Amino acid sequence: MALDKASELERFKATRVTALYRLDLIEKGAQITYDDGTPVDMKSEAQRLKDQVADMDRRIARLEAAGEA
Repeated sequence: MALDKASELERFKATRVTALYRLDLIEKGAQITYDDGTPVDMKSEAQRLKDQVADMDRRIARLEAAGEA
């Protein structure tokens, strides 16, 4: 069971790092388009990533606390 929690924790940490990297690119002016060429609303995408990072922080904290118990 501990191995499952450890792998889940590592997955959440990796997802968080990826989201932070994408957020950094957006803040530096990156533009994303859909397959049809329509531009993505970067303000909304940045907020989505910030929300995702906050959620990952909560999940990571819970998993780390459960691992210490």
